[in-house]
Amino acid sequence: MFAPLQNDTFLRACWRQATDYTPVWLMRQAGRYLPEYRATRAQAGSFMGLATNTDYATEVTLQPLERFPLDAAILFSDILTVPDAMGLGLSFALGEGPKFATPVRDEAAVNKLEVPDMNKLRYVFDAVTSIRKALNGRVPLIGFSGSPWTLACYMVEGAGSDDYRLVKTMLYQRPDLMHRMLAINADSVAAYLNQQIEAGAQAVMIFDSWGGVLADGAFQTFSLAYTERVLSQLKREHDGVKIPRIVFTKGGGLWLKEMAQLDCEVLGVDWTVNLGQARALVGGQVGGAGKVLQGNIDPNVLFAEPGQIATEVARVLDSFGQPHTDRTTTGPTHIFNLGHGISQFTQPDRVEALVSAVHAHSRRMRQPS
Repeated sequence: MFAPLQNDTFLRACWRQATDYTPVWLMRQAGRYLPEYRATRAQAGSFMGLATNTDYATEVTLQPLERFPLDAAILFSDILTVPDAMGLGLSFALGEGPKFATPVRDEAAVNKLEVPDMNKLRYVFDAVTSIRKALNGRVPLIGFSGSPWTLACYMVEGAGSDDYRLVKTMLYQRPDLMHRMLAINADSVAAYLNQQIEAGAQAVMIFDSWGGVLADGAFQTFSLAYTERVLSQLKREHDGVKIPRIVFTKGGGLWLKEMAQLDCEVLGVDWTVNLGQARALVGGQVGGAGKVLQGNIDPNVLFAEPGQIATEVARVLDSFGQPHTDRTTTGPTHIFNLGHGISQFTQPDRVEALVSAVHAHSRRMRQPS
């Protein structure tokens, strides 16, 4: 059904296999910093008009790949599609973040929640299949979802938040309600990601964007445990091909050792984490088990001049250390990415500078001295 993969560097890295260079893709690589994206969004009329239209979602997913030699595509969608399918009424005003018409703030609202009918998310799965066909084997396609905790933050707050007061009030005042919501979220996310895998996603990622706002102890109880609940239900393979799983917790560096116990292949880290220390902690040894690291340059580096971008790229790659090069066994590997999503104010030529620098410097690091 799908064309054979021409560039499998990203997937090889996900499985801790040696690669010719460090693969790179960027969180939010399809988005507002690209003029062609803004033009397509204007045609679609709204963000959800874009995300729910198979042709538009396919077009914008491929736009960055037309410009930059990235090593993976990521489905164009939003983390809040799942609570929208639960009936919370998602909308996006131009220039503003997401909003829910009916937030979940009391026992009655929590009691109404249930795993949504996945047919309500058919537009996402249709987009996955369409994008995978349009890629024609160029690079792998990553599917994704928000984590149960991150979804709960938006569901209770009704929008983004600076202080997470409402969701944390529920967490401390009525932990029973929070646990009930998180269990439903986890089972919904697992079903959602499994459908993406069936539709053609070659890797899946869980964005725990707001895990880092939790206190120590609360993170393990209300975020990590439910991410594990998702992972325990995910398909390990589809059509005989294994599907790697990525977990990214922004602000989660404190808990990296505990996250190493997650049943996933790749851990994303933000720019507060030293990659060399993270590698020593969770990366494992050549021939042994370990986690792949993904990240972690500060997205604001992209506002510097190309020469400075190349310097910062080299610093990140060097901090991870000497790449694993033995093709007869597995070992510590790195997938280059930002420490969070790309800013809408980024100039596209700076992204070009970053991708070129990653490929060039990481190739040099693999040359015999």
